[in-house]
This record gives sequence, C-alpha cells and structure tokens, in this order.
Amino acid sequence: MFMHLKPILIGATTAVLSVMGVGSWYVFIAGAPQLDPPAAEVNTNLTFKVESVMSRSLGQLRKYGVVLPPGYDSKQKTAYPVIILLHGGHGTERDYEDKARLTSVLHDLYSQKKLPPSIVITPDGNDLRGSSALWDPQYIDGKHGKVATFLGQELVHIVQSRYHTLKDSQFWAIGGLSSGGWGALNIGLHYPQQFRTLFSHTGYFVDKSGPNNSPQKFIQTLPEDLRSQLKIYLDAGESDHKYLEATRSFHETLDQLRIDNTFNVFPGGHGIVGPDVGWNYWHKHLIDSLSFVGQQFKTALAEKAVSPVTPAASTPPVPSKSPSPSKKSANLSNHAEITALHR
Repeated sequence: MFMHLKPILIGATTAVLSVMGVGSWYVFIAGAPQLDPPAAEVNTNLTFKVESVMSRSLGQLRKYGVVLPPGYDSKQKTAYPVIILLHGGHGTERDYEDKARLTSVLHDLYSQKKLPPSIVITPDGNDLRGSSALWDPQYIDGKHGKVATFLGQELVHIVQSRYHTLKDSQFWAIGGLSSGGWGALNIGLHYPQQFRTLFSHTGYFVDKSGPNNSPQKFIQTLPEDLRSQLKIYLDAGESDHKYLEATRSFHETLDQLRIDNTFNVFPGGHGIVGPDVGWNYWHKHLIDSLSFVGQQFKTALAEKAVSPVTPAASTPPVPSKSPSPSKKSANLSNHAEITALHR
C-alpha cells in the first residue's frame, strides 16, 4: 500500500515546499525524513548511544550522540582522535544515525582502513529556541545562548574527561551539513587551538549576524601561523545553486590564503527523495569527508609516533623541569599505544 501512497506523499510534500520561503525550505529539508532513506549495513559491531550533560554555558541539560571505536572497552590505555558532527536545521543529536546511517558509514571506513579508530560525537546543536523548521540553529554566542562556547569549549572538555582522547588539535575534527557546515567552520575557526581539521557538506559561509560569525570574512583575520595549520574539506551539490556558489567562493578564498583545502562538486544536494539528494547525499559523501579527516589523522599519528613527547596545543606551557622516572615511563607507554593505533 505504501508504494501506491508514495507518489501522492511526494507530490503533496513538493506542493507544500513550493509555497514555503527559501529559508524555511532548506531548513525543512535538512530536518525532514528521507522518503527513500539510504541503505545501511546492519551488522556494524558499532553502537550509537545518546548521553546527557548539564551545560553551564547554556544553563540546561543537553544531549549528544556518541559512537566509540571498535574494541574501545578492551583498550583502556589507548587514546583516540575525536570527530564532532553538527546537524542542520530542524535537527537533533540523532540525525546522523537515524537519517545518515552514521554507524554504517563508520563500519565501511574502518573496514577499508580510510579512518583510524575514532570517537565520534553528534551533539544537539540547537540554540535555546529549540529545533524548528522555521529557523537554523544559531551556532554562535548570541541572544539565543552561548552555543559556540558550549560546542567549542565546554563539550570538548566533557568529552576529554569522559573518554580516552588524544588532546592535540591535529587529532580533533569538526564538520557538519547544511547550516551545520557553517556552524562547524564558524566554531572551528574560533577555536583553532582545538580543531585542526574542518569540513562542510552543502554549507554556507556568511551569516547575517556579521563578519565575526562569517567564515568567509573571519578566516581572513586569523594569523598566518594558525591559517597554515588548517585542513579543510568542502563539498556542494550541483542542484544546490546558492550553496554551491557559496562553497565555491569560500574555496577560492582559501586558495588565495594558501590554506590547504579540498573542494568537491557532486550530483544532487538538498532534497527529500532521490539517490543523490538529502540524506542520501549526506550519507554518501560522509565517506568523502571522513576519508579526508582520516588522512589528516593518519599523518598526525605517524608524526606523533616519531615524536610523542609534544605538549598539547590546547594546554598552557608547562615550566621546564626534568621529568621524573614515572613520567618517562608514561611517555614511553603512550608512544607504544599510539604506534599500535596508527597500525
């Protein structure tokens, strides 16, 4: 019966969207369920869990999804890279799993050795107004809450305290889709001491709140030494003309600033039905962005294995002292664990 109703549902949905404003249209699309959802691997041996935390910066309980790497519980002394994924408009912490089939994507990446075992976090990125088809999440510190502080600072510290993480910025990536792509670049550029790798799917890079929260403008204000450390992945769909133009323009700015970046144009874009649109697009191209992230992590792990005794970029300088024998042993142990993770 559903097969007979499906064309009717698609036609009705298209009619509704045709009378909605452009802004509401793509927020609705980013949060809507896919009418032909992506296929997923069932036996991934990975578990998506939702956890909660009381946020001091937002003054309320917040949820986040987490996928721990294979064998995490049996490797208590191993530290892992971290990836934070931000949802788009009308989204929640469950979007990447329920709609983009995150654990299936991670299963394929691990099987193909395109991504080292990593801790993946999918926070609820909505501001204090909550999730709605009428607006994007405001991934900034503004009148609707200190969302950027929560995601770029508070959540980072929470993840570091709850899980076995590598703390240096080259082992942290943040990315997102649609407005989450803008949010990831905005937060990543405001916290470069924490995130070295940034990525956006079908995002935009200028925000109405002003240049301080517009990656297109803000990145030009960063010191050259910080810009030179960044690794950025971008993609956009051929049918997403507005976001394709925005992404291409940002890519050109990155090239002018000599910032290492990859820019892909793929068929499709935002939408709710079709093999190359909506969640099918984002499911398919998470492979591309996370493979890019994986390459950065592999390079960083190789460098860490050669020179493991490096202070974390996000921590203040430590006074020069001769390490105690116990500290030396800990460093040597950490070297062995990182070498094993890289392999």
